[in-house]
Amino acid sequence: MLLRSLALAAALTAGCDSPPASTATPAADATVQDTKSTDAGGDDLDPAGDATQAEVTTPPEDLAMTAADFDCILEWEHTGSYYLTNLLGHTDEALAVAASPDGGTFPVGTVVQLVPFEAMVKRAPGFSPPTRDWEFFSLEVTAQGTSILARGTQDVVNQFDGNCFSCHAKAAPQWDFICGTDHGCDPLPLTRELIETLQQADERCAR
Repeated sequence: MLLRSLALAAALTAGCDSPPASTATPAADATVQDTKSTDAGGDDLDPAGDATQAEVTTPPEDLAMTAADFDCILEWEHTGSYYLTNLLGHTDEALAVAASPDGGTFPVGTVVQLVPFEAMVKRAPGFSPPTRDWEFFSLEVTAQGTSILARGTQDVVNQFDGNCFSCHAKAAPQWDFICGTDHGCDPLPLTRELIETLQQADERCAR
């Protein structure tokens, strides 16, 4: 495939290039407790304040990606050198963070891809503190769609044997694990021109 042959020819050393349908955590059940008092005559009394309703706790928003959620990156928003979307409806907020000269924290549901065969996805707060709640993916991309080769937090290795976490962890804190070209990460073993070629060669875009 053009995508694979270009990538393998360009990267001789390990590196992390990028940086299951959408599901939200089910809501917790609300419980209601009614209290009644009975007077000496046997009549039920329900004075004000006796009925109490337990506080309803809304679970945090989250996104659990499946292979079908990864599609043609050229249909996403292009910012800097990478593409992003937000499958929970927060794309504008994600773009604002990406464009901010001061950095920021990307909203839950943000999906970032520098090249078609790698991705990082922002999960709910507390999902993985060491990765600032990013989940990393190594992907197999063909004209028929996407397959997930590996997913996780600190132990995902890309197709060039590079550990995604160890690469992105070098980004300065304000950049929320996004490497860019001047955020503190090691330089990529790919030129800007080759990255653009790989992006444009996303085989899923022809479907």
